[in-house]
Amino acid sequence: MTSAAAAKLIPAHPESVSVIRAVTPNIVTVSSPFLRFGLFRVGGRGTIVRMSNGALVIFSPTALTPEVRKTLDNLGGNVKYIAAPDIEHHIFVGEWAKAFPAAHVIGVDGLPEKREKSAETQGTKFSHVFTKENKLDLRIDADFDKDFDYEFVHSHGNKEFVINYRPDRTLIQADLIWNLPAKEQYSKSGESPTAGIWTKLFASLLTLDGTAKAQKRFLWYALSAGDRKGFNESMHRINNWNFDRIIPCHGDVVETGGKGIFEKVMQWHLEAKP
Repeated sequence: MTSAAAAKLIPAHPESVSVIRAVTPNIVTVSSPFLRFGLFRVGGRGTIVRMSNGALVIFSPTALTPEVRKTLDNLGGNVKYIAAPDIEHHIFVGEWAKAFPAAHVIGVDGLPEKREKSAETQGTKFSHVFTKENKLDLRIDADFDKDFDYEFVHSHGNKEFVINYRPDRTLIQADLIWNLPAKEQYSKSGESPTAGIWTKLFASLLTLDGTAKAQKRFLWYALSAGDRKGFNESMHRINNWNFDRIIPCHGDVVETGGKGIFEKVMQWHLEAKP
């Protein structure tokens, strides 16, 4: 994605509209406005996790503002992992990789090649790239594996890398589950998270309220259609994890009851044989 294209999707001055919040003593979210396709107000969110050994994991990095740098310093400043959780959530990966050259950059199948096609995103070295073939065998390292469960959902349209921070029972993911409208992400913008007919329509499809039937259908008939068996297998593995909170990149954080929400949204996949 070029700078010109990105400028249409993300805030021009992220420091003035970003919400930095300590979800737990070891998890901090950075939430800000984001326009999907330049039309839908879905919000964006990066998540910083301080591991048991003090190292920091940056999941779906957002703009590296002075306020974010201060937050990192307050958490110890040891940025060791930068995770681009799918083929879409990578706009700021290069900026973070340059700022923290010793960090391990984690990506998904096809992302390094995608970034090399643009002069503006070329040159990022990925330490770990998950693929359909290596997903069950590829490990990050002993420290990371001690704190996290993780699954590469290769069968999702965006190729999702999903993690669960065990100490805080928190599932962190990008485009697997949405929780619109994006209230927190637009709370400092002066704009309504539901303004506009297209946003209202999109939010009605990707809400977790009620039966979440529209989101279930979207997952079943669209996002998992290419390899539903593989998707079902991934959902069964994730459902075996112990989590209560869900942090999505788009929409509000599910503070508690996340396991039940996951089982509701993924019901058809969990009922299918893995």
